[in-house]
Amino acid sequence: MTMNTARIRRAVLPATALLSLAVLGWLALVVAPPDAVQGDAQRLMYLHVPVAWLAYLAYGVTALASLLYLLPRTRRRRWDLLAGASAEVGVVFTALTILDGSLWARPVWGIWWTWDARLVTTAVLLFLYLGYLALRRVPGTFEGRARRSAVVALIAFADVPVVHLSVIWWRTLHQQPTVLNPEFDPQIHGVMALTLLWGVVAFTVLYAALLGQRYRLASAEAEQDERLLRLALELPAATPLRTEPEPVR
Repeated sequence: MTMNTARIRRAVLPATALLSLAVLGWLALVVAPPDAVQGDAQRLMYLHVPVAWLAYLAYGVTALASLLYLLPRTRRRRWDLLAGASAEVGVVFTALTILDGSLWARPVWGIWWTWDARLVTTAVLLFLYLGYLALRRVPGTFEGRARRSAVVALIAFADVPVVHLSVIWWRTLHQQPTVLNPEFDPQIHGVMALTLLWGVVAFTVLYAALLGQRYRLASAEAEQDERLLRLALELPAATPLRTEPEPVR
C-alpha cells in the first residue's frame, strides 16, 4: 500500500463524519418540526442525546479494553492505548453533553444549572475520567501505570449506569428516557425519530474517526518514548526492553 493510498483511506472516515453531521444539521434545523411543547428549543435534543450516548460508548470501550489488558491471556499494549484514546474522546463528549444540556435547560427550565440527579451524576462521571486521564500521566513503568489505569477505568465505568438510571431512581427535573425507557416504548416517532437516529449514527462515525486518529497518535508517542529510552540506555534496537524487574524466584 502506497503512502497516498493510506492517507486516502484514513481520510474516508473523517470525511464521512463531516458529511453525516452536515446532513444531521439539515434534518434537525429544516426537516424536523418544532416540538409541540418546547418549540425550537427541543431541536437541541438531536445533539444532546447522541453526544450523551457516545460518551457512554466511549467509556464502554475504555472499560472493555482495560479488562482485556488486565487479563493475562490478552494483555497487550494496544489495549491500554485504546483505553486511553477512547477515554479522551469520551471526556470531550461528556463535556459537550453538559454544555448543550445547559443550553437546553435555560429556555425549558429557566436556569442554566440545577443540582439535579442526572446533571450531578454526569458531572461526577466527567471528573472521574479526568482523574483517570491524569493518572495515566503519572510517571512510572508502563506496566504498572497501565494496570493502575485499567483498574480505575473499570471502577469509573460503574457511574455510567447510575447516570442513565438516575432519572428513574430519583425524583428529577430531567425528563424520563425518550427511547430506552423501562416500558420499551419510544416516545418519539416519525421524522423526529429518524433525525434522532441519524444523529446517533453521525456521531458514532465521528467517534470512530476521532478514536482512530487519537489511537494512531498514542501509538506513535509510545514508540517515540521507547526509542528515547533505548537511546538513553544505549541499548541496541534489537535488544528486548524490560521495564520491570523479574520476580525473585
